[in-house]
Amino acid sequence: MTRFAGIELGGTKVVVGFGSGPDDLSECVRIPTTTPDETMTAVAEIVAAEHRKGPLAGIGIATFGPVRLDRDASDWGRILATPKPGWTGADLIDPFRAMGLSIAVDTDVAGAAVAEGRWGACMGLSDHAYVTVGTGVGVGLICNGRPVHGKLHPEAGHLPIRRDPVLDTYAGCCPFHGDCLEGLVSGPALAGRLGRAGETIAQDDPVWGIIADYLAQLAASLTYVMAPSRIVIGGGVATNPRLLPQIRTQLRLQLGGYLAALDDEDAMANYLVPPALGDRSGVLGAIALVHDLRARASVEPCASAGQLTDHQSLAGDLR
Repeated sequence: MTRFAGIELGGTKVVVGFGSGPDDLSECVRIPTTTPDETMTAVAEIVAAEHRKGPLAGIGIATFGPVRLDRDASDWGRILATPKPGWTGADLIDPFRAMGLSIAVDTDVAGAAVAEGRWGACMGLSDHAYVTVGTGVGVGLICNGRPVHGKLHPEAGHLPIRRDPVLDTYAGCCPFHGDCLEGLVSGPALAGRLGRAGETIAQDDPVWGIIADYLAQLAASLTYVMAPSRIVIGGGVATNPRLLPQIRTQLRLQLGGYLAALDDEDAMANYLVPPALGDRSGVLGAIALVHDLRARASVEPCASAGQLTDHQSLAGDLR
């Protein structure tokens, strides 16, 4: 059976798994995200060891961003300006070049969105959104079955938010924007607000009402701009089981009945949903990304003279 390496590179940890989908996904290896050299060297060693056990067909990397996704750019696969210390300019591709495998790179949220569309909460839908709320806030958008990219990739986690400075005195922690969405609802934002880690905050703490309001503002923006069939909300912060119902309530209030199809509790419960794949969305998404890369390479016409074999065409993925 064809096996791929899936790498979910997050702000606090890296998850590495092997397989072709949920049914044969190996037990995942988790290591902390430290410095780029230390982290990527450790990940490359894990992948190389598995490749020696039995040949892998490719490597998928679903990473925190921003990251250069243009394969023709000189800095393809490099982390761009990021709040994470030491990671700006980090090369995610070079540690794997010697293996000679095809490599796919996208954001962790785009990967998770692809996985949820293929195997999870959005099966059968051609358009949907995946929101992760953890160390940062990311949004992956799927349109016509494929991730949305433009000059960069969606960075909706940095959308400005309506913050009442009287009701919410926290000024935000984003080093670029202060009180953008990420600066107000991410794990570091929760820690900055309350002086302790988010996982220690009681499920019924009033702060969750503030977080729900801000995430509902994001959901409203996505609804008006993209009109997705469904929005999945995942990530560590979103594991509080009381948060999603509050977001649904706030979103209905913010939409104000303007979209009749969503002005109903049952419709809203089917519209804003948790990830069906749980914490495997990211690593499965990485596997799906490289699977799709190979599938496209095998069917798309070659631009150069002559007919290349599948192996030869995939070698270009390492440029």
